[in-house]
This record gives sequence, structure tokens and C-alpha cells, in this order.
Amino acid sequence: MIERVLEKILFNSRWLLAPIYLGLVIGLIALLVKAGQHILHMLPKLLESKESEVVLDVLSLVDLSLMASLIIIVIFSGYENFVSRIDQGSHPDWPDWMTKIDFTGLKLKLMSSIVAISAIQLLRLFMELGRTSDRDLMWSASIHVVFVVSGLVLAWSDKISGESKGH
Repeated sequence: MIERVLEKILFNSRWLLAPIYLGLVIGLIALLVKAGQHILHMLPKLLESKESEVVLDVLSLVDLSLMASLIIIVIFSGYENFVSRIDQGSHPDWPDWMTKIDFTGLKLKLMSSIVAISAIQLLRLFMELGRTSDRDLMWSASIHVVFVVSGLVLAWSDKISGESKGH
């Protein structure tokens, strides 16, 4: 009896994740507001901006879109994997990937998004080379390399663990 009650409490504790996913939805709204602010800031000065400034502005939007996409992936696959199945039967435009990302896929997508975001930040620093110190550039490049190596190690370890399960 005690074991059944404990198991029921543990099983239902997964619902404690739901408010966190709702918090991520609020974070997505915050990114939307920042993207809107960025566009409103960018448009009036567009015609007199240098090409490099426009590229930096667009990179900022790409950065925000990658982060927003990452949040969507985490919300849907995390909810599906850890909380409850989502009934997509009533959604004719339901993206196919949303029910097919397992925890391993989620980790790899998360890491690849972090690497892409880091690469955009590093590219932004390279484009502002005259205004960036060597120290900041070195640290940013080093951190990016750490992200890349971490992603490769994560993918490699997942590949190895997948191969060992198959034997």
C-alpha cells in the first residue's frame, strides 16, 4: 500500500514540470517582444546603415529565431517525453517532428542550437573586430570551441550507447 502511494506521488510529480514549460512560453513571448523592438529600431536607420551594420542586425534576428525555435523544441518534446502526450488529432498542421524527438534527440538539438547561437555571437564579434578586444575575441572563440567539442562528445557518447543497446 505504501509503495503504491509512493509510486503514485512520484508518477504525478511529473506535472510539476508543466509550470516550467509555461514559463518557457513567457520566455518565448519575451523574445518576440525583443525581436519586434529590434525591427522597430532597425527600420528607421536602414537606408543610411552600412552593410555590416545591417548584417549584424539580421544576425541578431537569426539569433533570436534560433533561441525561439529551441524553446519550442524544449517545450513540446519535453512535455511529450516527461509530462503527458499531446493529442494532435485535432491539429491538421501539426509538425511531424513534435512527437518524434526523444530525450537523446532533444539533447542533441539543444546542443546544436547552442553551438549555432555561439557561432553567431562569434561572427558578430569578428564583424566588429575594430571594437572588440583581443581578450574578448579569444574568450569567445575558446567558449565556442568548448561548445563544439561538448556537442561532438555528446553525439559520440549517444552513438556509442545506441550501438551497445543494439548488441
